[in-house]
This record gives sequence, C-alpha cells and structure tokens, in this order.
Amino acid sequence: VMSTLDYRDLPSDRLASTDEEGSRIWIIPARVRGKWKQRKTIFHIILLTIFVLTPWLRWNGSPLVLLDLVQRQFIFFGRAFGAHDAPKLFFVLGILGFGLIIATALWGRVWCGWACPQTVFIEQVFRRIESWVVGNRAMQIACHKDPFKFKHLRKLIVKWILFISISIFLAHTFISYFVSWEELLKMMSRPPSESWTVFLFVGFFSALILFDFAWFREQFCIIMCPYGRFQAVLMDEDSTAVSYDYKRGEPRTKGLKGSGPNTGDCIDCYKCVSVCPTGIDIRRGQQLECIGCTACIDACDEVMEKIDRPKGLIRYASLSAIEGVKSKILTSRVILYSLVMSIMVLGLIYSISFHQPFYVSILRQNQRTYAISPSADGDILINNYRMHLKNSKVTPTRYEIELFDVQGITMAPGIMRGELEGNQDIHLPFFLKLSFKEWKDKKRNLNAKIRVKFEKDNQWVEDIQVVKIVGPKK
Repeated sequence: VMSTLDYRDLPSDRLASTDEEGSRIWIIPARVRGKWKQRKTIFHIILLTIFVLTPWLRWNGSPLVLLDLVQRQFIFFGRAFGAHDAPKLFFVLGILGFGLIIATALWGRVWCGWACPQTVFIEQVFRRIESWVVGNRAMQIACHKDPFKFKHLRKLIVKWILFISISIFLAHTFISYFVSWEELLKMMSRPPSESWTVFLFVGFFSALILFDFAWFREQFCIIMCPYGRFQAVLMDEDSTAVSYDYKRGEPRTKGLKGSGPNTGDCIDCYKCVSVCPTGIDIRRGQQLECIGCTACIDACDEVMEKIDRPKGLIRYASLSAIEGVKSKILTSRVILYSLVMSIMVLGLIYSISFHQPFYVSILRQNQRTYAISPSADGDILINNYRMHLKNSKVTPTRYEIELFDVQGITMAPGIMRGELEGNQDIHLPFFLKLSFKEWKDKKRNLNAKIRVKFEKDNQWVEDIQVVKIVGPKK
C-alpha cells in the first residue's frame, strides 16, 4: 500500500513527495482540460510521431537518421559522417546547450513542460494508459490504498501488462536509431544467442523505461535532473514562466461566500495543486519542483470561468510584469547567450559546408621507419608508410593515389587505384624511395606530396597529403 498526497496539506519544510521519514508519497494528479492542455497534446503527438517514424524513413535510399556506433558511421538526412567528424559534435552540443540556456532565460522551464521526454512519455503515454484502465484520480487512489481487492487487482494487472508492452516497444524504437529497423527485425526473427549484445541492450532499456516512466516519474525531475537546480541562475525578473499573480489573487478567500471588495480572486480551491504532477503549490512562488507544465493555468482558468472572474490568475508572466513593470526581452544575458550560440551555428555551418565524406591519414610503420638499401647507383633510402582510407558515404566510390611534385622520389607501388564500398575503410602499405645522397644533400629536409583522389558525384575530389622523408641522424 502506497501513501498518496493530500494536496490540501502540503509541507513547507520538505518535498511534497516525501513524508517525515523520507519515504515516498505517491503523487496522482487530477485530470485537467483547457487550451494549454490541447496545445501540448498536439505538440506531444507530433514529437512522438517523429520519434517512432524517423527510423523507418529514408532519404535518397539511406536512413534518415542512423547512429551506427559499431561501424562508426552517423547518417543525418542523407549525409554520412564518420568518427573523424567528431569535432563537429562540439558545435552541435554547443548549439543545443546554449539553445536551452536562451530558452530558460526567456521562458523558464519551457523545455521541461513541453519537450522533455520525461514529460512527453509520462503525460501522453503512461498517464493516459493509467486513466483508461484504472480511471480518474479517485479511482487511482482507491487502487493504491487497496491494491489486492479483486476489481483493483484486475485493473492493475492490465495496466502493468500495457506498461511492459509499451516499454518494450519504446526500447526497440530507441535501439533502431543505432542498428536500423531492417537489421533489428532480422535480429528479432533469430535466436537471442545470435545477437546477445543488442538483446541485452533492449532488455536493459525496456526495464529502465518501465522503471522511470511507470514508477519513478516525477522523482527523476525532483531528485536526479540537474536542470532544475541551475534554472535559478539562468532566470531573472524578466524571464517569463508559469506564475501566480499574487497582486490580483491575494488576500485569498475560502470560497465565494467570503469574497468582498477587499479580497483577491483566489478562492483557495486548491485546484491548481490537485493537477500538479510534482505536488507543489504554485502560489508559493517559483520552486525547484515546478516543470512549467501549464496544468495549473488550465485548472485555474476553469475555476475563474465558473465564478465569472477574469482568466489569467495563473499564467505565463514574468515577475516584472506581475509587479506592473514592462519586461525586457533582450537582456544583457540573452544577448550574450545568443552571440555565443550564433558563433556555434556559424561554426557548424562552415564545418558541414566543407565536409568531405572521405578520410585520409598516413602513418609510419612502427617496426621499421626507414631502411637503406645498396644498389649499383648508390645507396637508396626507403621510408615505410601505411595509408588509411575511409569512405563515409553509403554508396561505393573509386580512389586513385599517386605521387605529386616528385622531387626525385618514387613510390612503390606506383599509382594505386581501387574502389571503396559504402562505409568501408582500408589500410594500404607503401614505400617511398630516393637516393640517400640526394636526401643528405637536401640537408635532411625533404617532403613528399601524395595526391589522393576520390570520385564524388561523377567528379574527382583531391586531398594532398604531405609526409616528411626521414633517415639516419648521422
């Protein structure tokens, strides 16, 4: 039997989701209706649709998005990137990070309430299943208080069967971003022993999703997520957030009977508290537990409409606006964050614009860097190398390798030609040879230029590699 929250008796010295001994109190929010609920539902359905369908979609014959960690290939909208493109990740993470910071500085925890997977999956999937199977808030509380009663137990069994099924489906969908649906379907049709790694990953993520979305829920936002703890640093009096208009609402009245000319619009109905998924009273001001879900706005607007008073007692507003001062949108911190983010965006655009799906690197052989071979015309200096070629495209490409700007140097083998399959990499050993006397005459400062050409869109793309010829120090 689990304790449930009494929303009319919220503690002021601890989290509402814990009792005096630190044990969890189960929060069961009431249903809410309103314009913000409708808007969020539409937006969440779009996000869920994108999440589920993206692995199935194709772009020019290749997956729309594929993060193939095994092959170290990452495909986004037909563009293939390899492990050598990792520096681009710096710009991507920077854009996401500063984008979140700017959104917080402007609109508070809008990410948490509108786009965070924790909110989307719990609100639109797991809580909906709970409402469909168990019923409204009162019925859910009754099931928690007496779970072994037959009609309650039957509902709980059905609920958890659906929870487990949807968790497995979501885990498979998540894994398909890394192995593709085609490959995943093949694995599912074969015994688990043939793909133990993926099987264990799917099992782990299924259990993790079930634990988090079906049981842990708001505890993740309150206890584990660091975002709520640094939001106060990012927000100021001009930041728009879900706020209670205390100037209009105070002093409160106990229902309509106690209202008068000197009383506020808040009738202390606790409707805003009953719908809160983290169990807070928004009338106490901004709190760490608030995720900006807008449920309290719809709940309060519904009450205001019934008692024939203006809506917006709880609304999106800044502290400055509530105080009657015009809010500033472009504050110094927002301008600074936007400037840094703009630099990140330009850096990403530049790096992608000059991105080539081919990778070339030349390394010396570790065991024997050089050798001197006698010949009738004098000693020959031989340098031993290994070239690494990678094709990050999903389609095959031809390559051609030759010396460029020879300077008395020869390469063995001569011109190297071949074809690389999609996402294939190879290592090619080769030698550079020249007269030992010429190398000494050049004061040991001699470089060789190697031209590597790849076929791209029926044209040749060149990459010039420069290597230094080395020999004995004496």
